[in-house]
Amino acid sequence: MVFFHPFVRRVFFDVKAGRDTAGEQDTLVRCYEIPLPGHAVEWTVSVAGRGPVTVAVTDLRLFLFANGVGLLSLGIEKNNLPFSEALWINEMFRKVYPTSGRQRREGRIPHLSRLHAGSTTLAEETFEEGSLVNFQPPLTHVIRDLLYFLDYGKREYEQIFDERMIVYSYAAVDPSSTGESYVYSDELQVMLSRFLYVDRAGDDFRYDPLFLREQMKEHLYTRWAHEGTYYGFTRYSNVTLTLGISDRGDHLVREGALIHRMFVTRYYLMAVVASFYRASLLDFTENIALVSRRIFVDLQAGALTRQNMEIATDLRGDFLNFSNYWYFSELANKDEEIEHFEMQCRAFRVEDLRKEIREELESMNASILEFNQSRSTDSVNRLAVLSMIFGAGAVLTGFFGMNFGREFGAYFFNAAPGHEWVHYSSVLAVSLIAFGIIGFGVYLVASNWRDYRYILRGRNARRRAHRWFSIRNR
Repeated sequence: MVFFHPFVRRVFFDVKAGRDTAGEQDTLVRCYEIPLPGHAVEWTVSVAGRGPVTVAVTDLRLFLFANGVGLLSLGIEKNNLPFSEALWINEMFRKVYPTSGRQRREGRIPHLSRLHAGSTTLAEETFEEGSLVNFQPPLTHVIRDLLYFLDYGKREYEQIFDERMIVYSYAAVDPSSTGESYVYSDELQVMLSRFLYVDRAGDDFRYDPLFLREQMKEHLYTRWAHEGTYYGFTRYSNVTLTLGISDRGDHLVREGALIHRMFVTRYYLMAVVASFYRASLLDFTENIALVSRRIFVDLQAGALTRQNMEIATDLRGDFLNFSNYWYFSELANKDEEIEHFEMQCRAFRVEDLRKEIREELESMNASILEFNQSRSTDSVNRLAVLSMIFGAGAVLTGFFGMNFGREFGAYFFNAAPGHEWVHYSSVLAVSLIAFGIIGFGVYLVASNWRDYRYILRGRNARRRAHRWFSIRNR
């Protein structure tokens, strides 16, 4: 953890080992791991016309973050195999759900994906069916059975990324299988492009060579290319390719393979944080779209509900907390780690997404403020109208009741016999005016009761009424 800045360690990795952590732990992520000694668990995948391929499952981890985002990590390993098979494993094992039946017919998605411990099947998927689950994609049982404590059909969790896992892969090429100039050859670049863009083996670039060479300049980290070590970052892959396992400067191979050690430690954690950032921002994007739709419907009706305003305020507060407390543009304190993280975030469009979300929230907040300002103006106008009418009524009653006497009083208030109709007519007229004013005031308050009710309720009652609910299910 020493490679990360202290505040990053505190936010993400504050375990405080060996101390009483009750009420002290600040970390906002939990990691749950199933130990897999030896080759106790294996993963077999097969397609029509090709024999099954089995790999050892070396790692099962679930990262759960405080904002509800979770990342499932499956680690597999296979040694002493042709690079073409390694590329096939990279491309085939990552399929999470089919996007069409044609994928299965053409062998672009497994006919069988099976996790097993010896002869005991732990999870199995044949991809024979692909119906949606409440408008959610048909997630493979390999994933759903590992998350056995959550019901995917009841939408207790959702798939944020696309139909492919993000491949975080390491490959060490046997130097004896290559020539001395291999590190500078086009053959290495072709193989690297297939590895980086998760394609199957081929003799040439999968796409236009000029296009791919330009893309690879952006996606490859080549600080150690002269030694045959490349790092690559795309939106769906994070790869490490090295020629052999040997001494690296002052790092001796007998102390452990340096590149692989970095691959399974700090670079892995950086990839987890970058994936968390992208997943969180995509989740914010969906929430903003749903809240914006609710506000749009309200504005069309001309009455923005208090609940929707509170939802928008909560969403803005959540993003402010994420952006100011969770989000770090720089995780580590060394140039190489910083450059790695920046390239992965750039491939994930993390900063671009964050800026877009901030602008969308500012636009949403501006529209709500404009509506509230308009409604406040209407409230002031209503108050002015009520004040004017009630004031006119007071003037009228005072005018008749206090300012006239003698003949006027005798005529209107103490009418002589035969002139009672004048007295009753004046009483009726003044009563109609008074009750009309009171009725109009009651009408104004009742027709805008939503505004006055929120003001009249106590602070505790307003706090109890201020609850978040799922905007996806409404």
